[in-house]
Amino acid sequence: MNRKIKLRNILKKNFMKKPLIISIALVAVLSYAIFVLASSKKPEVINNSNQSEIKDSGIILFYGDGCPHCAIVEEYVSKNGIEAKVPFVKKEVYNNKQNSAELVEKASACGMPTDSIGVPFLWDGEKCLTGDQDIVEFFSARSGSASGGKQ
Repeated sequence: MNRKIKLRNILKKNFMKKPLIISIALVAVLSYAIFVLASSKKPEVINNSNQSEIKDSGIILFYGDGCPHCAIVEEYVSKNGIEAKVPFVKKEVYNNKQNSAELVEKASACGMPTDSIGVPFLWDGEKCLTGDQDIVEFFSARSGSASGGKQ
């Protein structure tokens, strides 16, 4: 009889440990999954219809999702078919750290203060342009568009 009680006590202790171990393992797996999902990188947004032409032109338009001045430039580019006339790369900087770092690098090359860079920002391979009107005028001149910066 005494032997049966001891065996029952041993079995109870072992069964009580299993749920605890399973719970700890489950929490560890879920924590790892949340960490991986939270650190996943958003894809880089690049408009590259003709990659070799774009690389040769060296023109980069930096913009931010939700930026109202960037929307003005985008509307002008779209309405006037600028992408077909002037090859350039579009890089979003609000959600992409690599693009943001490249924007700082280009602004630095132009001697601009890097602590207050805004978008839209255009790098033409040598010079920097900021603001919707300057960029629209740049595209107007490069494309031969007669709209002269008007949308």
